[in-house]
Amino acid sequence: MDLTVLLFLASGLFLGWTLGANDAANVFGTAVGTRMVRFYTAAIVCSIFVILGAVVSGGGAAHTLGKLGSVNALPGAFMAALAAGVTVYAMTRSGLPVSTTQAIVGAIIGWNLYSDSVTDATALVTIVSTWFVCPVLAGVVAVPLYKLVDWFVYFGKIHLLRLDAYTRAALIAAGAFGAYSLGANNIANVMGVFVPVSPFTDFSVAGIFNLTSVQQLFLLGAIAIAVGIFTYSKKVMLTVGQDLAPMSPPVAWVVVVAHSVVLFLFASEGLERVLAQAGLPTIPLVPVSSSQAVVGAVIGLGLLKGGHGIRWRVLGAIGAGWITTPIISAFVCFVALFFLENVFNQQVARVVRYDLSPQVIERLAVEGFPVASLADLNGRRYFSAKKYLDVIDDQLPLDSDQRRLLLYYGELGSYHITSDTIRKGRLALSRPQLDAVIALDGRTYQYKWQLAEALARQSVDWRLKPTDVLNKHHNQRINRRLDELYRLFDRY
Repeated sequence: MDLTVLLFLASGLFLGWTLGANDAANVFGTAVGTRMVRFYTAAIVCSIFVILGAVVSGGGAAHTLGKLGSVNALPGAFMAALAAGVTVYAMTRSGLPVSTTQAIVGAIIGWNLYSDSVTDATALVTIVSTWFVCPVLAGVVAVPLYKLVDWFVYFGKIHLLRLDAYTRAALIAAGAFGAYSLGANNIANVMGVFVPVSPFTDFSVAGIFNLTSVQQLFLLGAIAIAVGIFTYSKKVMLTVGQDLAPMSPPVAWVVVVAHSVVLFLFASEGLERVLAQAGLPTIPLVPVSSSQAVVGAVIGLGLLKGGHGIRWRVLGAIGAGWITTPIISAFVCFVALFFLENVFNQQVARVVRYDLSPQVIERLAVEGFPVASLADLNGRRYFSAKKYLDVIDDQLPLDSDQRRLLLYYGELGSYHITSDTIRKGRLALSRPQLDAVIALDGRTYQYKWQLAEALARQSVDWRLKPTDVLNKHHNQRINRRLDELYRLFDRY
């Protein structure tokens, strides 16, 4: 791999380090703060399960974060991750458990503003809404869980020494579950901006299992998180475990479990599938703030006891950090992108062209788009998503679904399929999928959707299913493969 690529990935590793330094407190802070678990025991357990969660279950939340804005140049992804990492590091230095989610969301918006790209309003609303739902939900989970533990301790009449041993074991088990949930949910914050520009290719490990390019990114990010846990997390652990509110060991266990349940709910593709098959409402797969979850659980239990033990000044400082984090991160990213592009001559955003050719208008009509209002714009070309949508919006007010259709069908490229590129790409495709790609050897497509439809005609393994929750994961797998092909064959 090119040394320059490793240099650009370094900012993601730095962000992972800051996440480990900051968010490990949310998994083991209460256990370490109550002196029930030693710091190094907590760090070892946390590191192992963070890596497992990131590699095995990290894809769901990353997909939603990618909708917010697709950073399409490696230097731009480098700076977005670096801006978020610097912001989180500054907050960590002050001992505040801030939200890495908010930092990376702010950085992506900063990149969108600088590159004149469009911020997906629906994805943004979905993510921001979790910033309010997450702490409330953690508090709601913590209260009945505490009641259950209190009942068990009271009626179980367990000897104090045995209760102490049970509590230590329970805190370690809860911490392992919490670390797995943290890795699964928050790895999107660390490496999500690099997914569209991943420098890795899929490969097989001893013929036993495959590691996709995304999983390789997540593995690197998770290792960086583990390093952050060992080197810099102790101070924030003590802030969460001692300074916010006094906690007994059973209360500490409840806080960790409530926090872990909330992170798992927002990261589990399996749970989403089960709920959909049962006809129940599903939970959006988004990276949520583990800091907000643990603070919500602590406050929920504090309010259950009358709120007298809550240190409101500490809570106010944490809340102020949550508000300022995305703003600071967006500003840092915007300014840093300017210097990276103009001082160091790095391309921080690839120019994406759009047009309204007769082919695009015809395809939009098939999708039910009101194309009559676009007649005056036929044949025009645009060099940024924002200008493209603004011009059309003047003719026809657009909703979020119409904006997505216009961006997808109007994006120009030059996707040239050659057998040499196919061999060099080391594509981890099924045999029918690979045969379909080979059958298109020598052809060139102007739009992504043309290539996708050509592949679907060649093989059912490339066909998307009707858009609903039950088919969501099938369609996501195909779209990820298509994204790999677009990057591989695009000549621009």
